[in-house]
Amino acid sequence: MGAIITLSLLGILLLYLGLYKAKNALLPVSILGLLVAFGFEAYYWNVQAEPLYRGMVIFDHFSLSFSMLCIALTILILLLSKEYFKSISDNIAEYYSLILFSLTGAILVCSYHNFAMLFIGLEIMSVALYILAGIRRTDKASNEASLKYFLMGAFSTGFLLFGITLLYGSTGSFDLAVIKQYIIDNPTGISPMFYGGILLLLVGLCFKVGAAPFHFWTPDVYDGAPILITIFMSTVVKIASFAGFLKLFSTVLVPLNEFWTPVLLTVVIITLFIGNVTALMQTSYKRMLAYSSISHAGYMLFAILSIGPNSTSGILTYSAAYGLASIISFGALILVKRQAGSDSFESFNGLGKRSPWLAFCITISMLSLAGIPLTAGFIGKFMMFSNVMNDYHTILLVLAAINAAVGVYYYLRVVVHMYFMSSKEDATVSMPINFQIVFVLSVILTFVLGVYPDALIWFAK
Repeated sequence: MGAIITLSLLGILLLYLGLYKAKNALLPVSILGLLVAFGFEAYYWNVQAEPLYRGMVIFDHFSLSFSMLCIALTILILLLSKEYFKSISDNIAEYYSLILFSLTGAILVCSYHNFAMLFIGLEIMSVALYILAGIRRTDKASNEASLKYFLMGAFSTGFLLFGITLLYGSTGSFDLAVIKQYIIDNPTGISPMFYGGILLLLVGLCFKVGAAPFHFWTPDVYDGAPILITIFMSTVVKIASFAGFLKLFSTVLVPLNEFWTPVLLTVVIITLFIGNVTALMQTSYKRMLAYSSISHAGYMLFAILSIGPNSTSGILTYSAAYGLASIISFGALILVKRQAGSDSFESFNGLGKRSPWLAFCITISMLSLAGIPLTAGFIGKFMMFSNVMNDYHTILLVLAAINAAVGVYYYLRVVVHMYFMSSKEDATVSMPINFQIVFVLSVILTFVLGVYPDALIWFAK
């Protein structure tokens, strides 16, 4: 709970720093506060976990591991913001505050033990993002992204709340332990209303993670939002949403998997094909990453579809790999777009000669996203595929392999543009020191997790 309180107070403090024009203190104070919050989460690792505040939250190893991952990724994202926010607006304190408030909601989603806290966490996380997506008030694309995200988010929240209501009507409680006990005590007498609630919860949660056919907001919001906000949405928000998704289905709804598995299997197949096929057709680097994030949601759903002892470690490893690769790929876009003025694939032409270090970092991120061996992305995909193999979903495994091959094609397309296509410009892409630090850390961690994944797998267990 110390991390949640720290982040909440930190967001308010940053607003006061902005009010008193202490702009140069915003980033250092934010990083320091995040490190303190990370320390609180690490401290609770060896503390006996039990539900707190009348069963509202629980800080077990599951919630702590995902919370620490979200905090660590946020630190890397904010390190990229040193000059980025200043180029958008003179008033930048609200950017930092809203990101930290959204992170607070993400930690609540990872740590909930009661549906009331799941809803509150999702809303805190989402409302801040509605503002951040449209914070460039003079940019029509940013305004459109914010409006679409708000309308679709409100619509999906209705499904989520209706599902929670039906589960409450069936069990008389919002507490996960009580709901789980209801399923155990009534193996053959579960109310039809309860099954309806599961389906509505699936709709609401699939929207939050960007799974098809509830993905329509994803490409436009990712494309229209400021790039740094897109990084935050595609990593921290997606990871926290999957943590909440996995917690509900792995701890409560496992006994009813014969009911919801066919539904989720259909969602996974649609998500894989829509994400990969549409990413293949893009001419914009940013929209390609946006659509490919949909396909990654499909791969991450494997852990929920085939729930087992390795589901948590698998989705945590995949999340870490995807988060690091996304930070590099979107962060590189900030630099390339600043120099070329466009996010098309042609903007990357000749980057291997003009800025070899930047091109190398992008190549590593593309290889990791594609799941090439020796990268963290390969380990993540391997663990997801292993889960599916253990449950003998043979057809899904074949379809996933086909989609993975499609993913390799459009990710390597970026590499081809960087190394095998000439550019009309000879100017190098400047890389500030903060970008260099983040990229070096992300590349090293990508290789470390790809070669020695045991540490993170043990940590998740």
